[in-house]
Amino acid sequence: MGVTTDGTAQGGLLAGKRLLVTGVLMESSIAFHVARVAQQQGATVVLSGFGRGLRITRTIARRLPQPAPVVELDVTSEEQLAGLPDAVREHVDGLDGVLHSIGFAPEAALGGNFLNTTWDDVATAVHVSAYSLKALTMAAKPLMPRGGSVVGLTFDAAVAWPKYDWMGVAKAAFESTARYLARDLGPEGFRVNLVAAGPLRTTAAKSIPGFEEFERVWSTRAPLGWALEDPEPAARTCCALLSDWMPATTAEIVHADGGVHAMGA
Repeated sequence: MGVTTDGTAQGGLLAGKRLLVTGVLMESSIAFHVARVAQQQGATVVLSGFGRGLRITRTIARRLPQPAPVVELDVTSEEQLAGLPDAVREHVDGLDGVLHSIGFAPEAALGGNFLNTTWDDVATAVHVSAYSLKALTMAAKPLMPRGGSVVGLTFDAAVAWPKYDWMGVAKAAFESTARYLARDLGPEGFRVNLVAAGPLRTTAAKSIPGFEEFERVWSTRAPLGWALEDPEPAARTCCALLSDWMPATTAEIVHADGGVHAMGA
């Protein structure tokens, strides 16, 4: 396997793959590192952004090994979802994989306010953080006539976490959505999997009140150890799922968390 002057691999794990990566807002984000590793492994990457974050995504896109094009996509906008295929085709002729790295909950839905959160705030969290997996997958589907890999990022929703509240509920819905998508789209060649990463000091994490409580758990319970500022393990796991090396794996949640998920008290 050769390496080009920009550090990308010739014949890498993702050689020839065309990927749409959502959620790149900071260099610290897992999505940025998925895009970086994917390019280094031979993939062509298109990013998406929306609203006030679109300009930031375009700036961050220039910091990848190869500057990546950015399309506008608000996953709550039916108009923009419908326009995704045409927007992507301006840069590549189709897709082989999609990374869903999108999540949001209003402040009132986090931080220990679980019993008092209104439906409007809960509905926003579920729409953006769970239903959007189905919406994004179906929007990208015309670009993937032979199927492909859809990978999403979750934070293990099998248990109730301190202060995570309705985002935890939304992540549980997200995980269930992935299983139903895997069921319904498997016959068309789609694999739908999630990566449950341990806590990382990303932009998303900074918006979670009490995030330091997660840090304490991982600092003492990860048998492999856990680096709070290293998105590389999670990014590599996502890229493995986006590749052809796991052809019979779908409806799975792969943990990239240092082993915490399997440890008792």
